[in-house]
Amino acid sequence: MALTRAQKEEVVKDLHEKFERCQSVILTKFSKMTVAQSSELRKKLRDSGGEFKVSKNTLFKIAAKDTPVEVMNEQFVGQNAVVIAYEDPVAVAKVLVEFAKENEVITIEGGVLNGKLMDAKGVESLSKLPTKEVLIAQLLSVMLGPHRGLVQVLAGVPRKFLYALNAIKDQKES
Repeated sequence: MALTRAQKEEVVKDLHEKFERCQSVILTKFSKMTVAQSSELRKKLRDSGGEFKVSKNTLFKIAAKDTPVEVMNEQFVGQNAVVIAYEDPVAVAKVLVEFAKENEVITIEGGVLNGKLMDAKGVESLSKLPTKEVLIAQLLSVMLGPHRGLVQVLAGVPRKFLYALNAIKDQKES
């Protein structure tokens, strides 16, 4: 069933808002995807803070105007869908890459991360990064390292002094 002009305008408005507030958009091509597979992918993406959208290429192009996604307008050719990541682009990329490996009905074409164009390998590399929480934990660990070392060095002087006193005590007792 064809969309009316008003429905198309509503789709474009909705997509434009999503493109403006997203962290990344991944372009996919799909063929022979069943409803069950589509529902499974949508649920997994929703759980990781993403969304799977299918629309006509012309509507994608119009919606992408004046957003960071505009850099990939030339890639909207053929049967496309976009995966939009709102919070953590790494988590969404992991879900999509894992789904694409398990199901050959979807292929990753490329994407946009913070206004910068990526190819399919870039999306795969993004999926291999640690999650945001892990990166924050690693950063905190690195930041605490020098302080921990300083405390251990400063605690080492009295500790060695006590070892020396214990050794003298043991020597005098025997």
